Amino acid sequence: METNYIIILDYSAGEVIRIKLTPEQIKESEKYDDFECYLFTLEEKYRFRLSDCHWMVVEEIEESSYGFE
Repeated sequence: METNYIIILDYSAGEVIRIKLTPEQIKESEKYDDFECYLFTLEEKYRFRLSDCHWMVVEEIEESSYGFE
């Protein structure tokens, strides 16, 4: 699976953060043995604290919303 997107659920702010990685970011992330260590380098840029979040990486994004008529 290619790591193209990062989805972050920031439960301290009630925010969902979607990040589409650039080719340069993908290449940089591959230098880390643990992807979470790479995420720590993105905290300031994207304004989240990993200690307050859950995250996942995906190749393709698909979203669904319910009850928002």
